[in-house]
Amino acid sequence: MKTPLIYFMLFSFILVITSCDKVIDIRLDNETDRLVIEGNITDVLGPQVIKLNTNVAVSNTNTYPPVTGATVTVSDQAGNVYKFTEAPAGTYTTPKMIGVAGNTYTVNIVTNGKTYKASSVMPKLVALRSVSSSNSSYNSSDGTRKITVHYLDSKGVANQYNFLMWVNDVRVKRVLVNNDDFTDGNSVSFDLMENDIGINPGDKVTVEMQCVDKEIYTYWFTLMQQNYTGPGGGVTPSDPPNNISPSALGYFSAHTTQTKTITVK
Repeated sequence: MKTPLIYFMLFSFILVITSCDKVIDIRLDNETDRLVIEGNITDVLGPQVIKLNTNVAVSNTNTYPPVTGATVTVSDQAGNVYKFTEAPAGTYTTPKMIGVAGNTYTVNIVTNGKTYKASSVMPKLVALRSVSSSNSSYNSSDGTRKITVHYLDSKGVANQYNFLMWVNDVRVKRVLVNNDDFTDGNSVSFDLMENDIGINPGDKVTVEMQCVDKEIYTYWFTLMQQNYTGPGGGVTPSDPPNNISPSALGYFSAHTTQTKTITVK
Protein backbone atom coordinates (compact mmCIF):
# COMPACT_ATOMS: atom_id res chain seq x y z
CA MET A 1 0.00 0.00 0.00
CA LYS A 2 2.93 2.32 0.56
CA THR A 3 4.20 2.07 -3.05
CA PRO A 4 1.17 3.72 -4.76
CA LEU A 5 1.23 6.46 -2.13
CA ILE A 6 4.90 7.15 -2.82
CA TYR A 7 4.25 7.30 -6.59
CA PHE A 8 1.31 9.66 -6.02
CA MET A 9 3.41 11.99 -3.87
CA LEU A 10 6.24 11.93 -6.40
CA PHE A 11 3.83 12.73 -9.25
CA SER A 12 2.34 15.64 -7.28
CA PHE A 13 5.82 17.00 -6.56
CA ILE A 14 6.71 16.89 -10.27
CA LEU A 15 3.53 18.80 -11.12
CA VAL A 16 4.43 21.52 -8.62
CA ILE A 17 7.96 21.83 -9.98
CA THR A 18 6.87 22.03 -13.61
CA SER A 19 4.19 24.57 -12.77
CA CYS A 20 6.89 26.86 -11.38
CA ASP A 21 8.45 27.02 -14.85
CA LYS A 22 5.36 28.55 -16.44
CA VAL A 23 6.23 31.58 -18.58
CA ILE A 24 4.43 34.73 -17.44
CA ASP A 25 3.73 37.17 -20.25
CA ILE A 26 4.15 40.68 -18.85
CA ARG A 27 2.47 43.17 -21.14
CA LEU A 28 4.30 46.48 -20.96
CA ASP A 29 2.65 49.69 -22.14
CA ASN A 30 4.46 50.59 -25.36
CA GLU A 31 2.19 53.50 -26.26
CA THR A 32 4.34 56.14 -27.92
CA ASP A 33 4.22 59.68 -29.33
CA ARG A 34 2.31 61.14 -26.37
CA LEU A 35 3.14 64.73 -25.52
CA VAL A 36 5.38 65.17 -22.47
CA ILE A 37 5.33 68.61 -20.83
CA GLU A 38 7.95 69.76 -18.32
CA GLY A 39 6.92 73.29 -17.37
CA ASN A 40 8.27 75.43 -14.54
CA ILE A 41 7.47 79.01 -13.54
CA THR A 42 9.49 80.24 -10.55
CA ASP A 43 9.75 83.32 -8.35
CA VAL A 44 13.29 84.03 -9.61
CA LEU A 45 13.63 86.75 -12.26
CA GLY A 46 15.08 85.33 -15.45
CA PRO A 47 14.31 82.84 -18.19
CA GLN A 48 11.35 80.57 -17.44
CA VAL A 49 11.48 77.25 -19.28
CA ILE A 50 8.93 74.82 -20.71
CA LYS A 51 10.19 71.66 -22.42
CA LEU A 52 8.13 69.59 -24.86
CA ASN A 53 8.96 66.04 -25.91
CA THR A 54 7.21 62.86 -26.97
CA ASN A 55 7.51 59.62 -25.05
CA VAL A 56 9.07 56.41 -26.35
CA ALA A 57 8.35 52.72 -25.83
CA VAL A 58 9.65 51.10 -22.65
CA SER A 59 11.91 48.88 -24.77
CA ASN A 60 13.68 51.89 -26.29
CA THR A 61 16.50 53.99 -24.89
CA ASN A 62 15.63 57.08 -22.88
CA THR A 63 15.99 59.48 -25.81
CA TYR A 64 12.86 61.57 -26.09
CA PRO A 65 12.22 63.33 -29.43
CA PRO A 66 11.68 67.10 -28.98
CA VAL A 67 8.40 68.67 -30.05
CA THR A 68 9.25 71.54 -32.37
CA GLY A 69 7.21 74.34 -33.88
CA ALA A 70 4.72 74.62 -31.01
CA THR A 71 3.09 77.87 -29.89
CA VAL A 72 3.58 78.36 -26.15
CA THR A 73 2.24 81.16 -23.95
CA VAL A 74 1.74 81.64 -20.21
CA SER A 75 -0.83 84.03 -18.74
CA ASP A 76 -1.86 85.12 -15.25
CA GLN A 77 -5.19 86.15 -13.74
CA ALA A 78 -4.40 89.83 -14.35
CA GLY A 79 -4.34 89.28 -18.11
CA ASN A 80 -0.57 89.43 -18.60
CA VAL A 81 0.56 87.14 -21.42
CA TYR A 82 4.13 85.91 -21.83
CA LYS A 83 5.24 84.47 -25.18
CA PHE A 84 7.79 81.66 -25.22
CA THR A 85 10.26 81.18 -28.06
CA GLU A 86 11.95 77.93 -29.06
CA ALA A 87 15.71 77.39 -28.73
CA PRO A 88 17.09 74.76 -28.74
CA ALA A 89 14.64 72.28 -30.28
CA GLY A 90 11.81 71.41 -27.90
CA THR A 91 12.84 74.00 -25.29
CA TYR A 92 10.66 77.10 -25.01
CA THR A 93 11.71 80.11 -22.92
CA THR A 94 10.67 83.64 -22.06
CA PRO A 95 13.65 85.84 -21.12
CA LYS A 96 12.50 88.06 -18.23
CA MET A 97 9.59 86.81 -16.20
CA ILE A 98 9.16 86.44 -12.45
CA GLY A 99 6.38 84.48 -10.77
CA VAL A 100 4.52 86.05 -7.86
CA ALA A 101 3.21 84.08 -4.89
CA GLY A 102 -0.58 83.83 -4.92
CA ASN A 103 -0.86 84.23 -8.69
CA THR A 104 -2.42 81.60 -10.92
CA TYR A 105 -0.43 80.83 -14.06
CA THR A 106 -1.92 79.08 -17.07
CA VAL A 107 0.10 77.59 -19.91
CA ASN A 108 -1.39 77.30 -23.39
CA ILE A 109 0.38 74.96 -25.83
CA VAL A 110 -0.67 74.49 -29.44
CA THR A 111 1.01 71.65 -31.34
CA ASN A 112 -0.10 69.48 -34.24
CA GLY A 113 -3.45 71.23 -34.33
CA LYS A 114 -4.23 70.42 -30.69
CA THR A 115 -4.36 72.77 -27.70
CA TYR A 116 -3.19 71.78 -24.22
CA LYS A 117 -3.74 73.81 -21.06
CA ALA A 118 -2.64 73.60 -17.43
CA SER A 119 -2.90 75.94 -14.45
CA SER A 120 -0.87 76.18 -11.25
CA VAL A 121 -1.05 78.50 -8.23
CA MET A 122 2.30 79.68 -6.87
CA PRO A 123 2.30 79.18 -3.06
CA LYS A 124 3.85 81.60 -0.59
CA LEU A 125 7.50 81.01 0.14
CA VAL A 126 8.52 79.02 3.21
CA ALA A 127 12.14 79.86 3.94
CA LEU A 128 14.77 77.14 3.74
CA ARG A 129 16.73 77.88 6.90
CA SER A 130 19.64 75.50 6.46
CA VAL A 131 20.94 72.18 5.12
CA SER A 132 23.01 69.85 7.30
CA SER A 133 24.76 66.49 7.11
CA SER A 134 25.10 63.76 9.72
CA ASN A 135 25.87 60.05 10.07
CA SER A 136 23.48 57.90 8.14
CA SER A 137 21.32 55.77 10.43
CA TYR A 138 21.39 53.00 7.79
CA ASN A 139 25.07 52.88 6.88
CA SER A 140 26.86 54.63 9.72
CA SER A 141 29.60 52.01 9.72
CA ASP A 142 30.81 52.88 6.21
CA GLY A 143 31.02 56.63 6.84
CA THR A 144 28.19 57.67 4.53
CA ARG A 145 26.14 60.71 5.45
CA LYS A 146 22.49 61.72 5.27
CA ILE A 147 21.28 65.18 4.30
CA THR A 148 18.66 67.07 6.30
CA VAL A 149 16.78 70.26 5.41
CA HIS A 150 15.52 72.62 8.10
CA TYR A 151 12.60 75.05 7.76
CA LEU A 152 9.74 76.61 9.72
CA ASP A 153 6.37 75.59 8.31
CA SER A 154 3.72 78.32 8.01
CA LYS A 155 0.93 77.81 10.54
CA GLY A 156 -2.63 77.42 9.31
CA VAL A 157 -1.62 77.04 5.65
CA ALA A 158 -1.49 73.76 3.74
CA ASN A 159 2.10 73.53 2.52
CA GLN A 160 3.66 71.05 0.12
CA TYR A 161 7.32 70.74 -0.76
CA ASN A 162 9.40 69.19 -3.53
CA PHE A 163 13.15 68.80 -3.04
CA LEU A 164 15.86 68.31 -5.66
CA MET A 165 19.38 67.27 -4.65
CA TRP A 166 22.73 67.11 -6.40
CA VAL A 167 25.85 65.36 -5.07
CA ASN A 168 29.05 66.66 -6.68
CA ASP A 169 26.85 68.11 -9.45
CA VAL A 170 25.15 64.74 -10.13
CA ARG A 171 21.36 64.81 -9.76
CA VAL A 172 19.86 62.38 -7.25
CA LYS A 173 17.18 60.41 -9.09
CA ARG A 174 14.90 59.73 -6.16
CA VAL A 175 11.76 61.86 -5.81
CA LEU A 176 11.81 63.74 -2.47
CA VAL A 177 8.58 65.37 -1.28
CA ASN A 178 6.99 66.38 2.02
CA ASN A 179 3.89 68.15 3.33
CA ASP A 180 2.71 69.60 6.64
CA ASP A 181 -0.13 67.20 7.44
CA PHE A 182 1.53 66.44 10.79
CA THR A 183 3.90 69.42 11.13
CA ASP A 184 1.69 72.48 10.56
CA GLY A 185 3.40 75.54 12.01
CA ASN A 186 6.31 73.52 13.39
CA SER A 187 10.05 73.74 12.95
CA VAL A 188 10.81 70.85 10.61
CA SER A 189 13.96 68.79 10.07
CA PHE A 190 13.33 66.54 7.08
CA ASP A 191 15.80 63.85 5.99
CA LEU A 192 16.30 63.57 2.23
CA MET A 193 16.52 59.78 2.09
CA GLU A 194 18.06 58.32 -1.09
CA ASN A 195 20.13 55.28 -1.96
CA ASP A 196 21.47 55.77 -5.47
CA ILE A 197 24.43 58.02 -4.58
CA GLY A 198 26.68 57.50 -1.59
CA ILE A 199 27.31 60.77 0.26
CA ASN A 200 30.67 61.06 2.01
CA PRO A 201 32.65 63.72 3.90
CA GLY A 202 34.05 66.33 1.53
CA ASP A 203 31.27 65.92 -1.04
CA LYS A 204 29.48 69.00 -2.34
CA VAL A 205 25.71 68.76 -1.90
CA THR A 206 23.22 71.23 -3.37
CA VAL A 207 19.55 71.19 -2.36
CA GLU A 208 16.72 73.03 -4.08
CA MET A 209 13.52 73.49 -2.09
CA GLN A 210 10.31 74.13 -4.05
CA CYS A 211 7.02 75.20 -2.45
CA VAL A 212 4.45 73.60 -4.76
CA ASP A 213 0.66 73.53 -4.98
CA LYS A 214 -1.47 70.52 -4.09
CA GLU A 215 -1.79 69.09 -7.62
CA ILE A 216 1.94 69.21 -8.26
CA TYR A 217 2.65 67.63 -4.87
CA THR A 218 0.24 64.80 -5.75
CA TYR A 219 2.05 64.31 -9.07
CA TRP A 220 5.48 63.97 -7.43
CA PHE A 221 4.15 61.97 -4.47
CA THR A 222 2.57 59.45 -6.84
CA LEU A 223 5.87 59.04 -8.66
CA MET A 224 7.67 58.57 -5.34
CA GLN A 225 5.19 55.87 -4.33
CA GLN A 226 5.88 54.05 -7.61
CA ASN A 227 9.65 54.14 -6.94
CA TYR A 228 10.05 56.55 -9.83
CA THR A 229 13.68 57.38 -10.55
CA GLY A 230 13.34 60.99 -11.56
CA PRO A 231 12.50 62.97 -14.70
CA GLY A 232 13.53 61.07 -17.80
CA GLY A 233 14.49 58.09 -15.64
CA GLY A 234 12.09 55.50 -16.96
CA VAL A 235 8.52 54.41 -17.56
CA THR A 236 6.24 54.34 -14.51
CA PRO A 237 3.69 51.58 -13.81
CA SER A 238 0.86 54.07 -14.41
CA ASP A 239 0.50 57.69 -15.43
CA PRO A 240 0.51 59.96 -12.35
CA PRO A 241 -2.34 62.46 -12.06
CA ASN A 242 -1.42 65.90 -13.34
CA ASN A 243 -2.96 69.27 -14.16
CA ILE A 244 -2.82 69.04 -17.97
CA SER A 245 -5.91 68.97 -20.19
CA PRO A 246 -6.50 67.14 -22.47
CA SER A 247 -4.51 64.13 -21.28
CA ALA A 248 -0.74 64.39 -21.66
CA LEU A 249 2.30 63.30 -19.67
CA GLY A 250 4.33 65.54 -17.37
CA TYR A 251 3.36 68.62 -15.37
CA PHE A 252 3.15 72.42 -15.26
CA SER A 253 4.32 73.91 -11.96
CA ALA A 254 4.38 77.45 -10.60
CA HIS A 255 6.53 77.33 -7.48
CA THR A 256 8.98 79.22 -5.32
CA THR A 257 12.57 78.04 -5.34
CA GLN A 258 15.53 78.30 -2.98
CA THR A 259 18.94 76.66 -3.22
CA LYS A 260 21.66 76.01 -0.65
CA THR A 261 25.01 74.26 -1.06
CA ILE A 262 27.10 72.67 1.68
CA THR A 263 30.32 70.71 1.97
CA VAL A 264 29.56 67.47 3.78
CA LYS A 265 31.31 67.05 7.11
